[in-house]
Amino acid sequence: MDIPHLISAYYTHSPRADKPGEAVSFGTSGHRGSALARSFNESHILAITQAVVDHRRSAGITGPLLLGFDTHALSQPAFYSALEVLAANGVQVRIQKDHGFLPTPVLSFGVIRHNRQHATQADGLILTPSHNPPQDGGIKYNPPHGGPADTDVTDFIAQRANAYLASGLDGVRRVNRDVAQATGLITPVDLIGDYVEALCEVVDMAAIARSGLKLAVDPLGGAAVSVWSRIAQRYDLDLTVINDRVDAAFGFMALDRDGKIRMDCSSAWAMAPLLDLKSRFDLALANDPDADRHGIVCRDGGLMDPNHYLAVAIDYLLAHRPHWPSESAIGKTLVSSAMIDKVVAKHQRPLMEVPVGFKWFVPGMASGELAFGGEESAGASFLDFNGEAFSTDKDGFILCLLAAEIQAVTGQSPAARYQALEAAFGQHHYRRVDAPANDKVRAALKALKPEDLDSGTLAGEPISATLTSAPGNGAPIGGLKVVTEHGWFAARPSGTEPIYKIYAESSLTPDHLAQLLEDAQALISSITR
Repeated sequence: MDIPHLISAYYTHSPRADKPGEAVSFGTSGHRGSALARSFNESHILAITQAVVDHRRSAGITGPLLLGFDTHALSQPAFYSALEVLAANGVQVRIQKDHGFLPTPVLSFGVIRHNRQHATQADGLILTPSHNPPQDGGIKYNPPHGGPADTDVTDFIAQRANAYLASGLDGVRRVNRDVAQATGLITPVDLIGDYVEALCEVVDMAAIARSGLKLAVDPLGGAAVSVWSRIAQRYDLDLTVINDRVDAAFGFMALDRDGKIRMDCSSAWAMAPLLDLKSRFDLALANDPDADRHGIVCRDGGLMDPNHYLAVAIDYLLAHRPHWPSESAIGKTLVSSAMIDKVVAKHQRPLMEVPVGFKWFVPGMASGELAFGGEESAGASFLDFNGEAFSTDKDGFILCLLAAEIQAVTGQSPAARYQALEAAFGQHHYRRVDAPANDKVRAALKALKPEDLDSGTLAGEPISATLTSAPGNGAPIGGLKVVTEHGWFAARPSGTEPIYKIYAESSLTPDHLAQLLEDAQALISSITR
């Protein structure tokens, strides 16, 4: 990636709200795009930030806004663009001291902690495209609950931002960076230090330290690079950060399955360098660039499948958090493994199954009604020891540290703990594939109703449930889930690519899983043509 060319395009390309792919569009994790494609340029950030200011005014949010950015090349320029708009609008802003990188979970924690201690409500903006390739940028808004904004807020922001784009940014207030710094509205604070200090409230850091576990961490060139060394020092851990390089081109990354650079800590291809070192450490851990995802490598099992680790984490937490409310539920996305259902049933807890997107967990986690929320894509968070929200966004730090707590307390690695779950509940074979889909197919898939399905069987078994809304909250799936006694598949269209995604799982055999996927694609083809 030619980084200077990319940053130049951020400032010089002029996107149009009426052109496909150039308008502001909030997906499950904010607005994302690339300056080269005119989908993430300065105009987008100026318009989005002004729209966030408009939302704050309409919602009566008068406290500070926490602002952060990760290590992607476009994140820092966008950070300063946002700062100029916020200062011009008189918004008090809190940033990490020394203009340092700020991970997503640290921002979420900071918003929650401020709002517990002050009468005025804070919120947050973070510039990150998560694990996306180096040429991408992203911006995400977190309201006062600390987690990802729901569609009522993001729809308002997107609509308002696109109106600003269409008007040539008429109505967007902005001052230059020097004036912004001189307003007195921008306060550098040690948000990371506050987060690190509080980790003992959510993870048994003393047990990890006593165990003497030898830990390795690879931040994958992301914002976590400035956090892990501080965690190790504060809690006296035997922890080695094996890669502390920050390179906006991410040139040190192993290529992902498709030959692209993608900082995906759940990908065995991207994690190959860390996997090569697993024999030297009890556990090797990793995060994506904004540290909202976790990667867990065990000496005795390699890189854990995210579904497997979620099941292990839930099983352990429900047995080792006695002060959690007994009625609090466990949240999973409907494309996560059915092993989680069995673990939750074992502990006699309610299960909340929601559509894809961490935002669905946020209200329950903020209130304490949801003890754990996790996605199959290696993102999760959970309550602290007292049953209160610690972070309401995905938190890669506490999930990584929980793996160390599990091994320190039980003497078993998370991989060994999953083997015990398989011994109790059987093997579960899981896979996701992408299938081509034009706009017509994607629209048809999104509009499906249960009665549109005319087949009574799937992979040789009677269909027991056909879902187009999630059982946990009744929200639309944006696709379809079909369930049998020993398997299921779910299909949902991509919001940005000409594909649809099929997730499937069998509790029988790999051959049964293959049949599920084959029947699923045939079924989708028949009802969307």
